[in-house]
Amino acid sequence: MRCGRHWFSLVLAALLVALSAPAAAANQAAESAQHFAAIAQLSQPSPMVPIPEGWFLMGTTRKDDDPYGMETQFDDTEMPQRRIWLDAYEIDRDEVSLAEYLAWLQAQRRRPSEELQRLIRHLISVHSLPDYVMARWPALYVVWQEAADFCQSRGKRLPTEAEWEKAARGPDGRLFPWGRAKPEPGLAVFGQYHVHEIPIVAAVDSGEEGRSPFGLHHMAGNVAEWVWDWMGIDYYVMMPERNPQGPATGRYKSVRGGSWKSKPEMLRAATRGGAVPDQRAATIGYRCTRPVSHGQQSGPAP
Repeated sequence: MRCGRHWFSLVLAALLVALSAPAAAANQAAESAQHFAAIAQLSQPSPMVPIPEGWFLMGTTRKDDDPYGMETQFDDTEMPQRRIWLDAYEIDRDEVSLAEYLAWLQAQRRRPSEELQRLIRHLISVHSLPDYVMARWPALYVVWQEAADFCQSRGKRLPTEAEWEKAARGPDGRLFPWGRAKPEPGLAVFGQYHVHEIPIVAAVDSGEEGRSPFGLHHMAGNVAEWVWDWMGIDYYVMMPERNPQGPATGRYKSVRGGSWKSKPEMLRAATRGGAVPDQRAATIGYRCTRPVSHGQQSGPAP
């Protein structure tokens, strides 16, 4: 008789758990939606920084006497180093924030990706991270088309590789945005690791010591950034010397800047990377740009 009662109790408990699961899931979804909305309400656009027209050095020269040092190109796609002219443009001082991205998704009636939803729920439930802190995080788990659409909705576009690199290293061809000094924690967010792939990032408007010559934040580390161009492994050999926009087609979109996971040498302003356009990663975000040359488009149309 006792065994029968025990079995009945187990069955009853299992039924109660099964019946309560949908309600718990609904409550979790509602709580998450409240946090997404609260983060989105804290959206603040980045100031834009003017980049004057002119020449700059793009790419890397081979250094055979320093095969594994800081000044060595990651691969041959950075060569040859070229002198490139760009028309004047403006570029976001900061990476697009998580709040800006969520506010845009909300306006577009799009749901955050499953990856981003899981991350935010984890940050809230496990790490008790406040909404105002997450609001200043860089946007992440963003596919290339979303980044391009976001910029277009703001009357902007993604920067070309050339525009991104000039804004990162200036007209004097700096090794890193801040100069030639070896990367350190005070200059960039890099070399981090988390067993559960939880991003270790800084607020988009932080990082004063590691600013680029034009005053941009996090052009090295924090999150890598989508740019306009398709990734062309031999493009530097044939690219035009004025306002290059990348190959017409390709498999990978270029990604620049290195991320919170990157090794120090990957933070060089000339380092190139690539990803399939529909990749969602905890290491990739973006920023936007727009031309200012007499009201004309100096790059690809948004």
